[in-house]
Amino acid sequence: MTDYQLVVIGAGLSGLAAGIRAARFGLSTLIVEKHHRIGGLNSWYRRQGTLFETGLHAMTNYAPASEKRAPLNRLFRQLKLSRKRFLTREQFFSEIVFPWGNLRFSNDATLLADEVRRLFPERADRFVRLLAEAEAFDPFAPAPWRSAREYLHRLLACPELENMLLLPIMVYGNAEEHDMDLAQFMIMFRALFLEGFFRPGQTIREFLALLEEQFRAFGGTLRLNSGVEEILRGGGRVRGVRLEGGEEIRAGAVLSTVGVPGTARLVGWTLDPERWTGRMSFTESIALLPTARCRELARGRTIVFFSLAEEWDYRCPQDLIDPGWGVICFPAQFRGVQAGDLAQIRITNPASYECWKRLDPSDYVRAKEECRQRSREASRKIVGNYEPDIVYQDSFTPLTIERFTGKAAGAVYGSPVKIRDGRTPWENLFIAGTDQGFLGIVGAMLSGVTMVNQHLLR
Repeated sequence: MTDYQLVVIGAGLSGLAAGIRAARFGLSTLIVEKHHRIGGLNSWYRRQGTLFETGLHAMTNYAPASEKRAPLNRLFRQLKLSRKRFLTREQFFSEIVFPWGNLRFSNDATLLADEVRRLFPERADRFVRLLAEAEAFDPFAPAPWRSAREYLHRLLACPELENMLLLPIMVYGNAEEHDMDLAQFMIMFRALFLEGFFRPGQTIREFLALLEEQFRAFGGTLRLNSGVEEILRGGGRVRGVRLEGGEEIRAGAVLSTVGVPGTARLVGWTLDPERWTGRMSFTESIALLPTARCRELARGRTIVFFSLAEEWDYRCPQDLIDPGWGVICFPAQFRGVQAGDLAQIRITNPASYECWKRLDPSDYVRAKEECRQRSREASRKIVGNYEPDIVYQDSFTPLTIERFTGKAAGAVYGSPVKIRDGRTPWENLFIAGTDQGFLGIVGAMLSGVTMVNQHLLR
């Protein structure tokens, strides 16, 4: 039986960041991952000779290397990675589209302020006040749950503008239906609208390789194809993990990144699934098109957040998918990206895990194709008809998400209940990642770092 001071469950971005931070300070650290590749939701695969990224549309919280206090740069310092050597590709601009109009935004917050002034001139001063309050807000100060919708309505008094701001924020990191905690809203408002979108200079594959290399350089051990069957416990503490093959590994502490419901299943923690299991999941359709055609569809845009209906709400649909709202991403539409002959368009729509789960296996492939078709028909109203140009297409569902990430019910953003301090009923078992409450890719990684700092390096 092997002993480690820390075992991290899951080699997603939060798990890798936690592992690097712990190993950097001399803790003997093991990361166990049930799949054959690291990355979790944010990973990659190849089809037709093309690399397809999963999860990653864009990273948020862009900052130049000179802004020392920015979350991105703080993260790199914690992991002892060179920020100056980390090449970034910023977005051109993105767009929010509703039936009554559109708002553009970029990594310069003045563009969105100008756009609000154009579309909602009578609310421009109120929006400038929102920008100032978001700059000054401390999302980490202890506070009870507050409604982001109520806050926005008191400040803006304009349901159309409120929904246009909420759609990208919610679809990029909200586990709750309809509403969200004001602190979570402010974190994401800053990440999307005050700092903005970018992507690594190359692909998620190279970024993951950089993190794995740093973890191993500090002496960390990574084991793939090593799913955890049980977290072993006794006397109010956990004492290690048992892998699916039966091997037991002793640990001084365990850090789980598979979410609260997934962790509860492993450790025998009784929770109310109605309260703790998230409902917000998504399907995504990826189509490969000639690059010239993709650029015609993009019209300079990097990401489009859209609703075809005036009455929009952030809820799990009653059907397999709701193609009427979602995200359209053009991964080649970042500054400096050199596209080849083919480029991708990715369409993300809300989906019902329960509806997908009820399908007979024989109906699953057919349902995926039908949903791809519905998604294309809806997105055609935003970007135009690209169906005749498709060279190759693929898609994933909530069942795919559950299988490859361990997130219960395919809930991308985990449980609607967050454990801010990462603590569990066992004094040496901690939660990191989505269910700890940090959102976005940079947020997830900071979550892993923060939990190690707070609970293991003191």
